[in-house]
Amino acid sequence: MTQATSPKPVLGGKAAFVTGGSRGIGAAIVRRLAQDGAAVAFSYASNDAAARDLAASIEAAGGRALALRVDSADANALRAAVDQAAQAFGRLDILVNNAGVLKLGAADEISLEDFDLTLNVNVRAVFVAIQAALRHLGEGGRIINIGSTNAERMPFAGGGVYAMSKSALTGLVQGFARDLGPRGITINNVQPGPVDTDMNPADGPMASTMHGFMAIPRHGRGAEIAGMVAYLAGPEAGFVTGASLNIDGGFAA
Repeated sequence: MTQATSPKPVLGGKAAFVTGGSRGIGAAIVRRLAQDGAAVAFSYASNDAAARDLAASIEAAGGRALALRVDSADANALRAAVDQAAQAFGRLDILVNNAGVLKLGAADEISLEDFDLTLNVNVRAVFVAIQAALRHLGEGGRIINIGSTNAERMPFAGGGVYAMSKSALTGLVQGFARDLGPRGITINNVQPGPVDTDMNPADGPMASTMHGFMAIPRHGRGAEIAGMVAYLAGPEAGFVTGASLNIDGGFAA
């Protein structure tokens, strides 16, 4: 009698690097990629305990994880972290640019410091990580940026600089798709709407207002965003590139 064998995980043998991966949407992405079989390195800004706990939970489940404390606004540190992940796992197949900041302020009030920080983390760091990863990515490589539905719709005051930073990723992805397609590497944006995290809780003071803009009036779940990322990281998405995909409950509809 032949013993049945378990199917190979869809990302088995792959290695991923996720920026801003210790909490919220980033942690959900790290967990999902590890669940699908990838070895996952992730960066985090400050919470050592959360990063250690996440890595330990993945290792305890039989996966491989590497937590790296990195300031995404520090280009040299970010490049070094990408290289360290590739060296630790012997390869790099997937880059997820999730780290981001949200600075709100009226057009005549938001500071130049907050403007610069927003561009440095939400745009410049994405570019830096992509360039660093391209030294390691080969045929079948995947680059996935976590943008925002606010790239398409900003229905309240004070969010102009944040929306601009996320809109910039649309042009970046469309342009880089042309550069990377001949190399067999795809690049896409995932654009979440409101998602239930500690930074934007489903019972927060702005929740009911945001739900009023949506076709599905609720916050999303981190696992739902991670599911779209996992699809784009997997073999079934090999023909998807240069796209900005909303997962926003109809916020931008």
